[in-house]
Amino acid sequence: MDRFVDAFLNQRVIDKYLPDILSGMVVTIEVAAAVVVTGILGGLALATIRSFRIRALNALIVLFVDVFRSLPPLVVILIAYFGLPNVGLSLSGFTVLWLVLSLVLAAFAEEIFWSGILSIRKGQWEAARSTGLSFLQTLTWVILPQAIRMTVPPLTNRTIAITKNTALGAVIGVPEILMQAQTAQSFSGNATPLLIGSVAYVLLFVPVVAVGRWLETRFAWGRA
Repeated sequence: MDRFVDAFLNQRVIDKYLPDILSGMVVTIEVAAAVVVTGILGGLALATIRSFRIRALNALIVLFVDVFRSLPPLVVILIAYFGLPNVGLSLSGFTVLWLVLSLVLAAFAEEIFWSGILSIRKGQWEAARSTGLSFLQTLTWVILPQAIRMTVPPLTNRTIAITKNTALGAVIGVPEILMQAQTAQSFSGNATPLLIGSVAYVLLFVPVVAVGRWLETRFAWGRA
């Protein structure tokens, strides 16, 4: 028991490295918040553009979505961080992590929003247009509010799954939770920082999961 406590609950190590891991939590929150905002808004924008059914634009959107839904985020992160400097474009680790995860979330969000738009019956479009609303007005004030309500449950699940990928920032030196925990573990030769990091992730994402569960119940498919 003493060996377990010394390896995973070493008070000396906790006192020394807890501030670093707490600072990593702040970075994780900043990245996750930025990803959620830009990813969801990007996906909604793409789905809206796709609604105009301009063939060339739709082909590009579908290509973008298929590529970013297929590639593992880590692969894209490594390409962006280590490859772009070769063409004269150097981005910070924070920027790369935010940009890649935002693009991945936007790709999934676009498909979710697009499915929501397609699920609205044609009669809704026709009724709105018969009142004199333009196509854009119909889309903005009649179709999208219904579609967004229907997409909340799947979009919430996908958002949570992608924001947890902020841990991939450790690979490119972003000082988030995992990076700070790994660094502390290396210097201390003790597993306590990794356990603290795990607890930090739990404290950070359990409330998010709880909110997601509430949203799923509040905007359940059957109530749309």
